[in-house]
Amino acid sequence: MNMAAVKGCSALVTGANRGLGLEMVKQLVEAHCSIVFAGCRDPDGANSEALRELAKKHPGVVTLVRLDVADPSSIKESVKKVSSLLGNSGLNLLVNNAAVLQQKTMLNATVEEMQDTFNTNVIGPFLVTREFLPRLRSAAKASDKPGMSCDKAAIINISSDTASLSLVHVEKAFPLFPYSISKAALNMLTAHTAMELKEDEILCVSIHPGWVKTDMGGDRAPLTPRDSVAGLLHVVSSLTEKEHGGFMDHTGKTMPW
Repeated sequence: MNMAAVKGCSALVTGANRGLGLEMVKQLVEAHCSIVFAGCRDPDGANSEALRELAKKHPGVVTLVRLDVADPSSIKESVKKVSSLLGNSGLNLLVNNAAVLQQKTMLNATVEEMQDTFNTNVIGPFLVTREFLPRLRSAAKASDKPGMSCDKAAIINISSDTASLSLVHVEKAFPLFPYSISKAALNMLTAHTAMELKEDEILCVSIHPGWVKTDMGGDRAPLTPRDSVAGLLHVVSSLTEKEHGGFMDHTGKTMPW
């Protein structure tokens, strides 16, 4: 797999302490991404041990950043930290991966669960994108490459097949009422962001990573995090302006909205 497109780039991944986020940090390092900011709510907590070990193994490449996407002040603080470390450089790749999943139906989901899900899965990526936009713009301006690509400047929103309105009738393994509605909203966020950032030549897409064996996906999932992320990064590395504003899966197949 040719990952030359992410070589030498700087990236920020949210929700990086476990599951897909952690695997993404690992594989970005393997692909020689020069600096990877690994954002998570509690970098010092028990849930971030594997991420801390990874950062120890790759000093100067992996940097842990305290980033709770449901907390606007935490997002602002993370921008300050990332900006101080980037200096005059821009940020090439932003991966909005952090998400929460409540296994609820329309009948038993509470208002609080709906609000919490939206805060993390929709408002979080919206604010993270907006706050880091100056850094993405810097990267896009500094690039002498024409068109759009992930080594220039790109926003990858990790979506889900459960976000697809045309796939709602397909039976799912879990009751995913708050989650699927929030991911449908995330897809609309992708579409609007893509439209607004077209002139900046900042690529923006939604990607469904497949059904993956993680804490969120459960044991019945057919894909390992390793395979999902390998596919996902392969797709990301080959994206151009043709895919701008699109919705696809980890194999590059176009998903129905």
